[in-house]
Amino acid sequence: MTRFALTVEFDGRPFMGWQRQDHGPSVQQAIEDAAFAVTGEKVVVHAAGRTDAGVHGLGMRAHVDIAKPIAAFRLMEALNARIRPNPVSVLACEEVASDWHARFSCLSRHYEYRIVTRRAPLTWEKGLAWRLSGPLNAAAMQVAADHLVGRHDFTTFRSAHCQAESPVRTLDRLEIMQDGDRISVFASARSFLHHQVRSMVGCLSLVGQGKWVPEDVRDVLEARDRTTLGLNAPPDGLFFLRADYPSA
Repeated sequence: MTRFALTVEFDGRPFMGWQRQDHGPSVQQAIEDAAFAVTGEKVVVHAAGRTDAGVHGLGMRAHVDIAKPIAAFRLMEALNARIRPNPVSVLACEEVASDWHARFSCLSRHYEYRIVTRRAPLTWEKGLAWRLSGPLNAAAMQVAADHLVGRHDFTTFRSAHCQAESPVRTLDRLEIMQDGDRISVFASARSFLHHQVRSMVGCLSLVGQGKWVPEDVRDVLEARDRTTLGLNAPPDGLFFLRADYPSA
């Protein structure tokens, strides 16, 4: 039995999320079905994170155990051939130690949320960014974001369906970057709560629009009450960028 680490890119629009679902297609199922077609083995693909429906991946890490003798490069090529026409691509594949785990060995996870501020509807980027019709004050958003960095109880920014045992997380980075009518929110942490990034972005957008002041974000954080959340941003603009692991 060989454990392979995969780096996966996917367009989340056709999927119900990463995790296999009974009521619709998932990224996990697409890869597992491709692996079965290649090896004849019913495998389970474990990922660094479980993305929601409509959320995208640029560098999701995952692992799979394969009994059939096969080289990493051949496995990658075969998976990509079998996974079509699903918008999923295995960018890299390598053999790893049997105790390496895509989820539990992960040291940090990195996300980007993309916002486009323009009045015209999105065309080819529809579903790949969140369009807001008016400008955003990126500087004010950064002041608000700074209130969230560090170790906090993020109950306010946690989905009611979140299954994590504790709402306490350490947010290492929450940075706003602007390029013309495009704003990116970069978030990094060892782990995130369900909907945490989207909930933080939603509140930051209210600050950017002048509907909230930066201190309002601090206040709802301290409230530790989901009902005080101003807005949960849609999944369209959220991308899983990469996951970090200990060096060999």
